[in-house]
Amino acid sequence: MAHPNRRDLGLLVLRVGTGAVLAAHGTQKLLGWFGGGGIEGTTKAMEAMGFHPGRESAIAAGLGEAGGGVLLALGLATPAAGAAAAGAMAGAVAVHAPAGFFAMAGGYEYPAFLGFTAAAIGLTGAGRYSLDHATGHVLDRPWVVATAFLGTAIAAAAVVGRRAADQTSPDQDPDPEAA
Repeated sequence: MAHPNRRDLGLLVLRVGTGAVLAAHGTQKLLGWFGGGGIEGTTKAMEAMGFHPGRESAIAAGLGEAGGGVLLALGLATPAAGAAAAGAMAGAVAVHAPAGFFAMAGGYEYPAFLGFTAAAIGLTGAGRYSLDHATGHVLDRPWVVATAFLGTAIAAAAVVGRRAADQTSPDQDPDPEAA
C-alpha cells in the first residue's frame, strides 16, 4: 500500500463526519430515529415553517440530508451527494435566517456550515479513500458536478423563493364562498 496521503485522509475524516451528521439529521425526519418526528411530524413542521406541500417538502429534505449524508460518508456520487445536502441546508438556512447568524439565538450558523461543508466536499471530490475512487470516478465527472450543483441551485432557489413569497403575501381564505 502506498504511503497514506494526508489530504485524502483529511477528506475521509471530513466526509465521514459530515455525512454521519447529515444522515442522522435526515433519518430523524424520515424515520423518527434519534428523537425525530418521522415523516408525519416533519410534514407538520414543514407546513408550520411555510413549506408547501408539507409531505413532499419533508421527504425532499429528509432524502437530501440522509441520502446525501450516506453518499458523502461513502464517497459515492460525491458531487450529487454534496449538492443534495447543500440544497437541503439552503432550506434550513432560510428558516433560521430571521433569527440572525448565531445558532445560540436560533440563527442559521449550523445549517450554513453543514451546507458549505457538503458543497465543498462535492466540489473537491471524495479523495482516494472512497467508493468514487474505487469505481474509477464513474459518478464523479465534471458534467456530474455541473449538473448536480446547477440543478440543486435552481431547485433550492425555487423552493426558498416560493416559501418567501407565501410568507409575504396577505393571508387569503382558501375557500372564498365559505364566508
